[in-house]
Amino acid sequence: MKNPLTTAEKFKQLQGQTSPFPFLIEVDYAKGSYIYDKQGKSYLDMIAGVAVNNIGHNHPEVVKALKAQIDRHLHVMVYGEFIQDAPLEMAERLTAILPQQLNSVYAVNSGTEANEAAIKLAKRVTGRREIISCYGAYHGSTNGSLSLSSKEIKKKPFEPLMPEVNFIRHNEIEDLTLITEKTAGVFIEPIQGDAGVRQASTEYLKALRKRCDETGTQLIFDEIQCGIGRSGKNFAFEHSGVVPDILTLGKALGGGMPIGALVSSHEKLDLFSHDPILGHITTFGGHPVVCAAAAAGLKVLSGIDYDEVNKIGQHIEDELLKHKLVKEVRRIGFMFAIDMENAEVVNEIVMKCMEKGLISFWFLSHPESFRLSPPLTLSREEGEKALKIIEEVMKEI
Repeated sequence: MKNPLTTAEKFKQLQGQTSPFPFLIEVDYAKGSYIYDKQGKSYLDMIAGVAVNNIGHNHPEVVKALKAQIDRHLHVMVYGEFIQDAPLEMAERLTAILPQQLNSVYAVNSGTEANEAAIKLAKRVTGRREIISCYGAYHGSTNGSLSLSSKEIKKKPFEPLMPEVNFIRHNEIEDLTLITEKTAGVFIEPIQGDAGVRQASTEYLKALRKRCDETGTQLIFDEIQCGIGRSGKNFAFEHSGVVPDILTLGKALGGGMPIGALVSSHEKLDLFSHDPILGHITTFGGHPVVCAAAAAGLKVLSGIDYDEVNKIGQHIEDELLKHKLVKEVRRIGFMFAIDMENAEVVNEIVMKCMEKGLISFWFLSHPESFRLSPPLTLSREEGEKALKIIEEVMKEI
């Protein structure tokens, strides 16, 4: 008789895997800045679900909103047909903190879905086909969004991908001449996440805005990772003052629930409603339970002290730079890339930190760095605890 499978074996067998090396923490519950496993061990979560739990785990306002909505109704109709309080409140709260030209929201189920919709909207607005993205970009892993991402080794097994996609260098003004009157849209992360936290300069973004205006090209900012407070402002584009034509969001927008959003002007988003009718459609986008969480999360976000976030972030950066193993730290707000000598050292740091009760993580496309993206609600004491654990690990290495 065969021995029954362990929980880890069931996990690997029954659930599709993303890598051969999952963390395999058996989660019991999570609260604030901590995750607790079924053996009672606590983990200080300095990753926040990879920039998702920006207001911490199980924030009481989000939980309260979820419970209230669940008692009312779950899914009642495909997106766009019925008036529902939660999606409307989410859209009101979101547009209230955005510039006037970004005054309409199309809710979807994830960040990559938001980018897929943005590709369609750029083509619909302009009647053009070419899409331009940046080298180092990561926009998701569905067919269209993968086409906009630049890591060839990740794309090759799934070709052919979407045609008429071209690339320019991030933060290189001279490449902007490649944007022409044939270009429907330019996708850019104001802060490239997966490339190791690379912030575009204000000069570059202003030149990009000018070139898109000259050519009638839609400027699309992907703030799926760097938005919703992650950069130390509500949105990363606020650092430059450059406003996109189309904004895509995901990750932290849901307060811990799965959501994405395409944001643009009402005039542009209305193009999806005709010629053809149902130009974009989703069954579960704008789900009332998810939108209730998002609305509550946006309310909590309005009370975040960004001065405190940046002070704690600066302190963590300064302390990390004191270690001889650290080659460079790139940080904006609570978005960190810590460069080490090689990928082997990074792997050792990530795994040893986990053993000592701290969650850090890798970058998909920048193996010489490890990442930190703690909740914006991280306290100074929790920041000190994180530094102590990382310091202990570096001393051991």
